Amino acid sequence: MMGTQMRKSIFPHWQRTIVRFYLGGFRAMTVGKTLWKIILIKLFVMFAVLKLFFFSDYLHTNFSTDQQRSDHVLEQITLQMKMPDGKDNK
Repeated sequence: MMGTQMRKSIFPHWQRTIVRFYLGGFRAMTVGKTLWKIILIKLFVMFAVLKLFFFSDYLHTNFSTDQQRSDHVLEQITLQMKMPDGKDNK
């Protein structure tokens, strides 16, 4: 009986079934694996490379202290937009 004891899982049976279903599907993919690699490479390029080259650290370059940075962010968030006729947009 020692070798046949069943482990009690922390996940319900239906969750294990869903995970096995998706894992089996991903393992059986041929073209899909290549497509997922392309998607992951594109996401890396979009978020890592583009940020490096096109989005500068505006707050760090224009403000020297954390207090100045936080004041600027607060001002930009709470700044009320003006209507074209000069009245407050309320």
